[in-house]
Amino acid sequence: MRYKIFGRRTGLRVSELALGAGNFGTRWGHGAEPAEAKKVFDAYVEAGGNFIDTADSYQFGESEELVGDFIASDRDYFVLATKYTLGTTATDDISRTGNSRKNMVRSVEGSLKRLKTDRIDLYWAHFADGMTPMEEILRGFDDLVRAGKIHYAGLSNFPAWRISRADLLAELRGWAPIAGIQIEYSLAQRTADRELLPMAEALGLGAALWSPLGGGFLTGKYRVSDEGRINSRLAVLVHTEKTARETAILDSVLAVAHEVGESPTEVAIAWLLHKAVKSTTSLIPILGPRTLEQLDGTLGALEVKLSSEQIARLDGASAIPLGTPHEQINDSTPRIAGGKPELLEVPVIPAA
Repeated sequence: MRYKIFGRRTGLRVSELALGAGNFGTRWGHGAEPAEAKKVFDAYVEAGGNFIDTADSYQFGESEELVGDFIASDRDYFVLATKYTLGTTATDDISRTGNSRKNMVRSVEGSLKRLKTDRIDLYWAHFADGMTPMEEILRGFDDLVRAGKIHYAGLSNFPAWRISRADLLAELRGWAPIAGIQIEYSLAQRTADRELLPMAEALGLGAALWSPLGGGFLTGKYRVSDEGRINSRLAVLVHTEKTARETAILDSVLAVAHEVGESPTEVAIAWLLHKAVKSTTSLIPILGPRTLEQLDGTLGALEVKLSSEQIARLDGASAIPLGTPHEQINDSTPRIAGGKPELLEVPVIPAA
């Protein structure tokens, strides 16, 4: 596995694939038993992985507890990321959820205990709560950085305009900078192409990409069976063939997989790795396996080589309309760049 600097704002060295630990534990009623989770973890580390992503809400805290056990023997090797916002139980009240400084401080202390460590390398606000001022979140992150409890801070599932504002506020006020973003991105979900990924490129933010298989959709398994997350509490995260676009995407993935003699899973991850190579910042897919078999099925993507024609077909099948103003800008840029005077003239408005 190769390694990258996480964005242009840090010197943080992370493996090109992260291990998401949302399936470590069974308190949600499904997931990996501790022994299986340890097998997944060990195989990821053996492949060269060092970037572990979890959250206090995953498996109601069990994920953090297991990750803490797994990394204890060599804590400094790992880049450990976790999140706060959603609470650690299904019944957490208004004082134990949200982005407030109060909940941030409470949550980071709880995560440190479960992870059995004295610092978190990358601490995410998991979701925007729609209420907490960005200044409060940033000042809270800065306090935690200065206290040595976290090294870097990031925003997960926040809209681009809030991230951009946060980036500028932190710079102007001398607070700890935003190191990166975490977003859903895959062949099945490319709306981040409109604002979030161009913003990350422009600002030099690292981008961790969750659900790289569209909740299992891109494996093709839901064409023959409805077993798995499609029937779990995470079904909301699963993409399905509800439109002609989804069918075209899956047809293209399956066709390319047949051509290269690899699995659809490996093709979908290989497409993301190709995007990462072309990026000026770091795009890091987060694998979320429940079993060792699932992990092995994704790590093979590191060796898959896709031709430019195959990449173009996958790009075309999964492309989304960029909408306004991007389409107008793209239409006008060649003419404006060419300097045609008529495009630069101010229209004359007749007097009333």
